[in-house]
Amino acid sequence: MKNSYSESYKSAGVDVTAGYEGVKLMKKDVERTNIPGVLTSIGGFGGLFQPDLTGMKEPVLVSGTDGVGTKLKLSFLLDKHDTIGIDAVAMCVNDIVCCGAKPLFFLDYIAIGKNIPEKVASIVKGVADGCVQAGCALVGGETAEHPDMMPEDEYDIAGYCTGIVDKSKIIDNSTVKAGDIIIGLASTGVHSNGFSLVRKVFDITRKEVLDELLPDGRTLGEALLTPTKIYVKPILDLISKKNVKAVSHITGGGFNENIPRSLPDGFTARITKHSYEVPFIFKHIQQVGSISEHDMYNTFNMGIGMTVVVDKDDADEAVAILRENGVESFCIGEIINGDEGIIIE
Repeated sequence: MKNSYSESYKSAGVDVTAGYEGVKLMKKDVERTNIPGVLTSIGGFGGLFQPDLTGMKEPVLVSGTDGVGTKLKLSFLLDKHDTIGIDAVAMCVNDIVCCGAKPLFFLDYIAIGKNIPEKVASIVKGVADGCVQAGCALVGGETAEHPDMMPEDEYDIAGYCTGIVDKSKIIDNSTVKAGDIIIGLASTGVHSNGFSLVRKVFDITRKEVLDELLPDGRTLGEALLTPTKIYVKPILDLISKKNVKAVSHITGGGFNENIPRSLPDGFTARITKHSYEVPFIFKHIQQVGSISEHDMYNTFNMGIGMTVVVDKDDADEAVAILRENGVESFCIGEIINGDEGIIIE
């Protein structure tokens, strides 16, 4: 890259040398994510990955893509960028593990108003942290400087991941039956959904709003910016030991949209809302915003980031396995016959 620079392009708002410096700064973090199968380092035109298919009869690739949404607005106000990449990874890998897939590799895309290498490296550090938590490799990405498309101090980030599962082991909800137990895996907070409503409730347009001190000693900003929990390793461990019939990632649409998505027709999820303690942050949002209980469960994860369905006889052991993996978990409901989709009582 020694001879690659353009004063004309820089005068138009794009500094290609800043991009090269950003890649240099992020390289050590990217290398932390290397797992068996990675064949190339970053900087090429494509990321190469050779999957180990040993023991698989019919390997199936599973892919997912997502972004972080308006949670980014909080990162801008707090000038904190080293965890938002975890959210980008989590939103993708938590989706594909719902069918039993193990994430293999991840790519990110960052569109930024002005490329400040240290800032981009901080964002990618978060991506690398998320990949390490998920056990997948960061094999590539793109940072695009977009002057006049967005303010210089703002950016957007999206991600894409590919995973693999043996066809016979795909979780397809075909064995779900009445009487099965729904286990809820605790979230770390609001995760990455509902932030347009959160920002409206608290009128988050100034950093000072985020300095409010909460009962647990954290500020409102710290609580809201807490990165999304990555559930990949606990879920895969549970799948390896118990018959997991259905998995749901509680994202946009909350309980009401996502849990029914994981169930076959003719079955309803009956959730006992007092089966676990809803975290304070959700109670605070509801109280300050005068939001109905229905809208809370239809927007936020309410303290449950994922759910799994198992046979009643496996429920206690499944909870124990998840807790051994560092995820607080609860039996929060059961499957019943019916077409309501979900009942929360």
